[in-house]
Parts: sequence; structure tokens; C-alpha cells
Amino acid sequence: MSLCFSRQADYGTTEPVQPGSSSQSSARQHFGRALARAFAGAVLFAFPLLMTMEMWWLGFYLDRVRLFLFLIFTLILLVPLSYFVGFERTGGSSEDVLDAIVAFGVGAVAAAVMLALFGIIDPSMPATEIVGKIAIQTVPASIGAIVARGQLGSAQTDQKAKERKAGYAGQLFIMLAGAVFLTFNVAPTEEMVLIAFKMTYVHALALILVSIGTLHAFVFALDFKGTEKSPDEIGFPWLLISRSIAGYGIALIVSLYVLWTFGRTDGASLAQIAMMTTVLGFPAALGAASARVII
Repeated sequence: MSLCFSRQADYGTTEPVQPGSSSQSSARQHFGRALARAFAGAVLFAFPLLMTMEMWWLGFYLDRVRLFLFLIFTLILLVPLSYFVGFERTGGSSEDVLDAIVAFGVGAVAAAVMLALFGIIDPSMPATEIVGKIAIQTVPASIGAIVARGQLGSAQTDQKAKERKAGYAGQLFIMLAGAVFLTFNVAPTEEMVLIAFKMTYVHALALILVSIGTLHAFVFALDFKGTEKSPDEIGFPWLLISRSIAGYGIALIVSLYVLWTFGRTDGASLAQIAMMTTVLGFPAALGAASARVII
């Protein structure tokens, strides 16, 4: 008798079930609920940008090579996110990749539906404009879809155990994911560029110190849900360097990459790029610091 296989999402295991059996029906219902939750997460995380005019214009004129590279980067980012807190529990790397692809697709569908509902895209527009507007919104929507279980699901996850298993690299990755999400919400705005032009070097230096201090306070000093306890055996200087300053370095790299993707660095001097990166590095540091809360 032929058998089909169904992943048990709550345990990350795979076992044979009879076609048409109640187990298979339950698995389908569970996956359907997970998709609905992922769609809700996509809309929830993306709706501020879905209603932002700068994002509509970026979808129209953004360099297609840079946009494509950022979409690939996002898809790669979703795979480890699926391991830590995907919209379904997974039992291996291949399932993480599959869930990342599904979340990316859900994000694209959610973006298309909402943009069409708002009248931002319609059949009279060129195909390249429609695809561009959907693609740029797929980034925050797909992140929302992949973390939907952690934010909207009722089941307890084993994220902390997985973070401990992943070690220092896993903690830095969580910071990177948080920095990407929050940076993406701020970088398209003109106000970010205006702030960079108004600031002096003294302002920039002060903002760097505040960013590092805020990141350290969020992660270790303040008792936020999901924040990390400072290990007694690690001294403050090494803790500051290995976690807070390292996290801020990740925030700056993410900020520079997002600025380049959005074309903010084109024609700008090194001083202007450094100033814009510093300004964007502040929300990126907040995203890195609060990643366990956001993600």
C-alpha cells in the first residue's frame, strides 16, 4: 500500500501516514493555519512601509540589480531565521530552506494583495513597475511571515535552546536580522538624509556613543523580555567589545549596505556616506539590541 509523508510541525519529525487519514488531514489543517498566521505576520510587519510613498517610488526607480541582490540576501537571511523562529518548527536544514521559500512567497503575495487593495498597483502599469513595487515590499513582509509563529503563535518555541546551541555566531545573527528589519523601515525616508546633513561631527560622535550604550543597555542592563543575562564570568570590557561593539559594527555594515541598495550613496562624498551610515546606525543598533523582542 502506498504511503505519503507528513511533517509534524510541532515536533520537527516526519512519520508515514495513510493517505486520507485523520493525521494527514490534521497536518494539512495545521499547515493551513500556519500559512494564515504567516500572512497575518507579513501584513503586520510590512504595513507601515506598504503605506509609505518613498517605498512606492523605490519600487519604481530602484536599480534592478541591487534590488535582486537584496532579495537574494533576504531569502538567505530567512533560512537561519526559520531555524530559530520559523512559522513552523522544522526538523532539518532542508525544511528550513523550504520554510524560507514559503515565507518569501507568502510575503510576496501579501505585498501584492495589499498594494492592489490600496490602489498602488493596477493592471494599467508596466510589468516592471508592478514587480518592482511588490519586490521591495516583499523584504519586510517575508520577515514578518517567517517570524509569525514567535509573535502570533500560541505554541512555545525552543528558540532560546537553539540560540545556545548556535553559540556566539547565532547571537550575532539574531542581531543582524533585527538590524536589517528596523533599518529597512527607516532608510527609505528623506528625513534620514536630512538629519545626516544637519548633524556635525560632534553630533555624530555623540550618536555613536549613544548607539553603543543603548545597545548594551537593551541587551544586558534592562530587564526586557528575551534579553540576555550578563554572564558573571565575563568581565565588562570583554562583554562590551564582544557583544555591544560587535553588534554595533553589524548595525553599521547593515546600514551601509541598505544605503547602497537604495542608491543613497550614489554621488555622495565619503564624509556624507559616513554621516548617513552613522545616522542609520542608530535605528539599526536598536533593531540589533531588541532583536529577541522583535524577532
